[in-house]
Amino acid sequence: MRIVSALSLLSLFIMGCIPAGIDYLNYPSLPGSISPWGGNARGQCIVPEPNSNFIAISAGDEISCGIRTDGSIEVWGWNVHNALEIPEPNTGFVEVAAGCNVLGLREDGSIVAWGGSTSTGDVPSPNSGFIAVAVGGGHNLGLKEDGSIVAWGSNGFGQCDIPSPNTGFIAVDAGSSHSMALREDSSIVAWGGNTFGQCDIPQPNEDYTAIACGPSHCLAIRQDSTIVAWGCNEDNECEVPDTNSGFVAVSGGHGFSVGLKADGTVVSWGTDEYSFGYLSQTPQADSSFIDVDAGWVHCLALRKL
Repeated sequence: MRIVSALSLLSLFIMGCIPAGIDYLNYPSLPGSISPWGGNARGQCIVPEPNSNFIAISAGDEISCGIRTDGSIEVWGWNVHNALEIPEPNTGFVEVAAGCNVLGLREDGSIVAWGGSTSTGDVPSPNSGFIAVAVGGGHNLGLKEDGSIVAWGSNGFGQCDIPSPNTGFIAVDAGSSHSMALREDSSIVAWGGNTFGQCDIPQPNEDYTAIACGPSHCLAIRQDSTIVAWGCNEDNECEVPDTNSGFVAVSGGHGFSVGLKADGTVVSWGTDEYSFGYLSQTPQADSSFIDVDAGWVHCLALRKL
């Protein structure tokens, strides 16, 4: 799940398309700490001190990101392509998304890109009016306030070819070579690489409230708070555990998935075969958890202080 600007949060809350149980009107002023687990080969689970005053999180390809209450971004882990070198001024950010590169969304609706190839860093003009961002495996998505999507970067599988009509979207996410978006009518559109059927939306394609992409699988929450998963299932990352109910957030990683329930229970499924501890290190239920995000081999949870 991605945290977006206060305006976007309020809009999605009114539509019933974001988790319940959180005071979203005051969300930007709710500071939290970050609980990481999983692979830590690049230090992506070593949260910078002080581990407090975070309001948003994002886990990427062995890097982690957090936004503090002052609007600054912290990035830690793997410094590939200078992903840890945050452009100045490091202020005014309301959302961050990490994958193979990093995107920061400013409160003025502009996007700052760093840490990837030249193609992922070139935000299309006009760089304004954005309310949400997503990073995939070499491509980026930006959602505009008019409900349209802008895509740029690698397009070898058509992951940047947004289906028509390019309007009425309220959420976006990106996988390794595919993209997904949620429409205001609660239906899902997916495009790009479809080797594992990750672009074949389960029917009925309605009543969805949240979406998330793993590298080659997809997840979505329905209005009844159940999770639907499809695409690559080689590691059982699409086998949602019983009881499949009460979910308010979901995210996908490499061979695993993670969901957050309204009571603070964090549920992980898939495989620990790669010895990264996705499942075995999953934190105990805590009503203070308000968000989770999965990276390639690690997870982050945001805990309200």
